[in-house]
Amino acid sequence: KLLPTLQFNHIIILSSVLACLIIPSHCSNNTCRSYCGNITIDYPFALQYGCGHPGFRDLLFCINNVLMFHITSGSYRVLQIDYAYQALTLHEPHMSTCETLVLGTKGNGFSVEPWRAPYMNPTSDNVFMLISCSPSSPLFQGFPGKHLPCRNVSGMGCEEYYGCPAWDMMGHKKIGSSSFFGSGPPECCAVPYEAIKGINLSKLECEGYSSAYSVAPLKVDGPGDWAYGIRVRYSVQGSDEFCGACQATGGSCGYGSDGIRQVCMCGNFNSTSNCDSVGLLSSGARSMKVKMFTGFLTYLLAWMTVSWI
Repeated sequence: KLLPTLQFNHIIILSSVLACLIIPSHCSNNTCRSYCGNITIDYPFALQYGCGHPGFRDLLFCINNVLMFHITSGSYRVLQIDYAYQALTLHEPHMSTCETLVLGTKGNGFSVEPWRAPYMNPTSDNVFMLISCSPSSPLFQGFPGKHLPCRNVSGMGCEEYYGCPAWDMMGHKKIGSSSFFGSGPPECCAVPYEAIKGINLSKLECEGYSSAYSVAPLKVDGPGDWAYGIRVRYSVQGSDEFCGACQATGGSCGYGSDGIRQVCMCGNFNSTSNCDSVGLLSSGARSMKVKMFTGFLTYLLAWMTVSWI
């Protein structure tokens, strides 16, 4: 009885394989999903060329199981990708924290290519604290008096940041904002990203920067407990119905060789709509495959019958 059972199992397996050749949409899986370390890489991102959304190509690189994010201002380590919230959390080694100030204009800051800006920018609750900026910095031009752009963001700002141990090494003396006009610019100026549309230390004439983001609804006691890093929101421009339809039919979302046109990858063919479409198979080719499948299945059934006798 064991032999017929094994033969029957072989027929089921071979039938499934052949069915995949005829109707690949029912057998395909997400060939674009991958991993780097403990981080899942999924749509709209990808590590392989041709996978993901074309607007997010050439952003992520996996180097020795470390996921890196590369844009015009530099490279950043990716700590997390939150697909539900559509956000990335980035770390930059030359960013100042509560424990250490990094000066000398070493930091990358943060700025994206103009064509990416509409769908990728730091979150509104992300504060950038610019450190030791020149009096001639664009930060302080055109903003006299109370219109100075420095301010708290989501309860985080320089007045609290001055209390960090890092400032002890600078010999910092806490001064009120009222002393700014008589003694030059403040040692630290906190701004939201949207206020200046880019953190470029050279252009802003600043020696360093720090960045922190809110982890609401959690409340922290002070800058020692802030979440330091850059929290970036992303979105897919326009309607994403194409990818939804592609994934619903078992395909992987990607793009063509032109780097622009979206395609649905369906196992052994690509579709310009979804995996339930005919794709690259003509009706004649599909009919031929069906005939081959039924003929082979008939042969297997006959062979199994003879073996049982």
